[in-house]
Amino acid sequence: MSLAVQQNHFKAMSEHRIVVGSRKYSAVHESPKVIAEINAPRTSVPYVAQRALTVFELLKSVFSFPAMLGALLFVRVFYEGRAFNVDPDMWWHIKVGQDILRTHHFPTTDAYSFTVAGTPWIAYEWLGEVILGFVARDGVLALDAFLIALAGIIMFALYGLATLRSGNCKAGFLVSVLICSVAFASFNMRPQMFGYLFLILELIALESFRKGIRWVLWLLPPIFLLWVNMHGSFIIGLGVVAVYLLSGLKGFQLGSIEAVAWSRQQRVQLDAVLLLCLAVLPLTPYGTQLAAYPFDMAFRQPLNTSIINEWRPMPFDIMGGKMFLAFIVVFVMLQLFSRFTWRLEEFVLLLGSTVLACLHVRFVMLFVPFFTPLLAAMLARWIPPYKRALDQYIANAVIMAAVVLGVTHFRPSREFLEDRVSDTFPVTAAHYLEQHPIYGPMFNDYAFGGYLINSGRRVFIDGRADIYERGGILSDYLLLTKLKPGSLSILDLYRVESCLLKPDEALTTALLGSPKWKRIYGDETGVLLVRAQPLASPTRSNPGP
Repeated sequence: MSLAVQQNHFKAMSEHRIVVGSRKYSAVHESPKVIAEINAPRTSVPYVAQRALTVFELLKSVFSFPAMLGALLFVRVFYEGRAFNVDPDMWWHIKVGQDILRTHHFPTTDAYSFTVAGTPWIAYEWLGEVILGFVARDGVLALDAFLIALAGIIMFALYGLATLRSGNCKAGFLVSVLICSVAFASFNMRPQMFGYLFLILELIALESFRKGIRWVLWLLPPIFLLWVNMHGSFIIGLGVVAVYLLSGLKGFQLGSIEAVAWSRQQRVQLDAVLLLCLAVLPLTPYGTQLAAYPFDMAFRQPLNTSIINEWRPMPFDIMGGKMFLAFIVVFVMLQLFSRFTWRLEEFVLLLGSTVLACLHVRFVMLFVPFFTPLLAAMLARWIPPYKRALDQYIANAVIMAAVVLGVTHFRPSREFLEDRVSDTFPVTAAHYLEQHPIYGPMFNDYAFGGYLINSGRRVFIDGRADIYERGGILSDYLLLTKLKPGSLSILDLYRVESCLLKPDEALTTALLGSPKWKRIYGDETGVLLVRAQPLASPTRSNPGP
């Protein structure tokens, strides 16, 4: 009944009252027509209208300006991901994951080399490896699609974090696009990408908690349960929670640094969540061994962390290092001239990640999520915020449709991806070995080990540097590849019958010039050499397939 009709009814009321449903009316002089209107059953029109409104609001969210910016960000990710630049370790991760899927057994000893075969070794990143192994069943097209999708999810999460912190989707988008070139250094199809995603999700949860959304913090224990089974960077995640907790124990302000004290309820919840995150760490196929591995890496693998490229200091002489330095300079200049105020935990995490990235380029994966939301918060001061009332949903939908069509049209072909793999890894050399078996142990380049393992061959060395350092193989490998005096005798020590090396390596040149070795195969990726006079008889067992 309309408001005008109700007003007319109330004018005609007497002291008598009737009850209709849950509403009371004085209705001695109510007309039969009005009574019938009141008692008429409700129709489903309001529900249908409400449902249509909900669907309409959902469509508006899907085709909103922030969502359109996310689609444009994905174009940047797709452009980089379609090149299929993957780490050599991807191949042995895939092999381990597929072996776990095939045997339903978690490895406890090495089964992939002839140098440390049978020594204790566990799959520290088994869950990530199982996922990669499952995806790899459908070949390089599936691997590249998964790489692009996972990188896209990571960048969407980073964009969301920057927008949440700055309150400005435009600033969040701008910084996310700019930081892509630095972030892509960690997008290499290894389980560490899952760790990257979990770290950003953790920061989103903590930032939301700072803004008063308390329930989201309870998502951290399940995240850590997955994290510990996927990658050792979970230890950084624990440190982040601890920094947030400690930074809010007491409120104070020191210059541009402000410590915002937690309420008693917030502190109790943070304590409980941190304890739950610690409690889930032993829930792995190997018990507490996965939780202990980051400490093994930090304190028991000095050779690994000193010679592997990703553990070296930030190279400021290349483009990636220069861009990293440029971001730092821009941030400092903005801070000097604008005097932004930062929370204590933000300052501590940014400073710590910057120092770690300078010491080890691998830790750029920490710098990016700590730095991006702060730079976005700075730029938000000068960038007009998004206004929903001015949104052009049809234009957004057209742009997003163009992105979908463009990605579909320019997706890489199988031939393109296979050529990319052949340009980096010894694909044709592995095929040659299948057709021309070579007996006896084979020395291989470090970067070729993972691919050879995936091809079913036992290797001299591969990317699992921890087990080779403990076995002394890594040091022997370095002596040999650096051609230290007397180092060629290492090949005799390990009874090596063949070598698969890169064409431009010093060891390759040395062996090609030696009468003891001869070249039987070579291409732009790899060179295969065998002894002129084999050490082993042809009947000797072959560690390969």
